[in-house]
Amino acid sequence: MSPDIQKSSSAVPPGFPDPESPEGKKLLRKAIGASAIGNATEWYDYGVYAATTTYLTQAFFPGDLGTIGTMLGFAISFVLRPIGGMVWGPIGDRIGRKAVLAMTILLISGATALIGVLPTEAVVGVWAPVLLITLRVVQGFSTGGEYGGAATFMAEYAPDHKRGKYGSFLEFGTLAGFVMGTAFVLVLELFLTDDQMQQWGWRIPFLFALPLGLIGLYLRNQMNDTPVFTEMEQKDEIEGSAWQAFKSLLTTYWQPILVMFGLVIALNVANYTLLAYQPTYLKTTIGMTETTGTMVILIGELAMMACIPFFGAWSDKIGRKPMWWGSLIGLFVFALPMYWLMGQGLAWAIVGFVVLGLLYIPQLSTISATFPAMFPTQVRYAGFAISYNVATAAFGGTAPLINDAVTANEGWELFPAGYMMLACAIGMIALPFLRETAGCSIRGTEIPGEETDAEKKLVNN
Repeated sequence: MSPDIQKSSSAVPPGFPDPESPEGKKLLRKAIGASAIGNATEWYDYGVYAATTTYLTQAFFPGDLGTIGTMLGFAISFVLRPIGGMVWGPIGDRIGRKAVLAMTILLISGATALIGVLPTEAVVGVWAPVLLITLRVVQGFSTGGEYGGAATFMAEYAPDHKRGKYGSFLEFGTLAGFVMGTAFVLVLELFLTDDQMQQWGWRIPFLFALPLGLIGLYLRNQMNDTPVFTEMEQKDEIEGSAWQAFKSLLTTYWQPILVMFGLVIALNVANYTLLAYQPTYLKTTIGMTETTGTMVILIGELAMMACIPFFGAWSDKIGRKPMWWGSLIGLFVFALPMYWLMGQGLAWAIVGFVVLGLLYIPQLSTISATFPAMFPTQVRYAGFAISYNVATAAFGGTAPLINDAVTANEGWELFPAGYMMLACAIGMIALPFLRETAGCSIRGTEIPGEETDAEKKLVNN
């Protein structure tokens, strides 16, 4: 481990077993499952939505809007994410992580399942896309509390010296949800005719979200709140209302908010370009069939899943920042050549997508270890949820819409690569201000980690 990484205390908060004991490891595995299942449910929806774009377009946007209408339905779910973060985050910092996560997983899975029973535009006219967009808004509002809460829950349960390893399983859940949604659609396409898929087959994957969410709810209800939050409660350090916590966050912790904002731009432009927009890009821009394009995505996502735990564990040894530097620089350098390569045929499309996916993994695998540690306990949920979701709404969720609009209307097939490069450049500007927190304790009311040289220069100037 780098010498500048601050070591944490090995003390365990009262009422919880040592995480290295058999009982502690069992509890940690339960925490991982409870966190990851909600994230998998959230991203299962995105995977299904991305894989069924063509069917959704014909069902809800058969007119002039076409695919752009469907991408708008994807992007608009992010409008409510910042509001969801502003509502759920401060509440989670006051009443606990567990209670909020129980509500968000129910809302996400319920709204996703309802998409599977919506009438089409041919049946109810304009009400069909209106209802679809309404459900996407509900999903966005609930997701605004889900992701930040799940990452915080995971980080606060994990041992400090293994936060990268265990936190990476939350993102394993992200890709598992994507893979599950993509694979489900692929299997249906293999066994159903095109007419059957268009008539009713596309609905089945959406309906499956409800039992997935109920399993997640059950797992979360079996857990106590996190050791770090429980310790704060036992010491009576949870003070004031949710509104007061929100105001304190904005006035006192504006610097980590801005740093996270810049990093999330890089993270989520790459995320939503590679995982959400890519199926559409392969089909509409490169000309692949539904099944072939889905297979390319599925192979790439499986390769990424296989690597996530290793990169997460690696970050515990060398730190989070080296992982981010390698990923940002790698994507900046290889985005254009790999997107060009994807247009050269099926085999090359697989190679190009896998290369970019693996370059992205050092960011993805360390989210749960990096971002919650940027804030102290009393504002951690809100700080993560608000910073992450505002940036995601502005730049991540809109990435498929922007990519589709430019490639379709301007004919610039390599635009997604250029957009990704711009986002990575923004991330590289923010990264020097990120504190290294690998091995640091995230307990207490102070920002973890040592002040960076960039922070000191900013203060002195």
